[in-house]
Amino acid sequence: MKEITVKIIDPIGIHARPAQLLTAAASKFKSESKITANGLEANLKSIMNIMTLGVKSGDEVTLKVSGEDEDLAFETILGAFKSNGLCE
Repeated sequence: MKEITVKIIDPIGIHARPAQLLTAAASKFKSESKITANGLEANLKSIMNIMTLGVKSGDEVTLKVSGEDEDLAFETILGAFKSNGLCE
């Protein structure tokens, strides 16, 4: 399992557009991918799961990826966080 905790820097937090982009990135892989925030966990392959977390700017989220293609999945999903301005 690969895991990292990042601080959300997007002024709006994780809203519909970035949630869709994260879901698209996670859905490319067989590995299980989840984020945890505010004491809740969400499957990154579900936009609705992500949106229920209510992640705001300044919140910390933990990305966890496990499975047969976890290395590439982890780097791709973390890249989606960074390239969409969600974290540094």
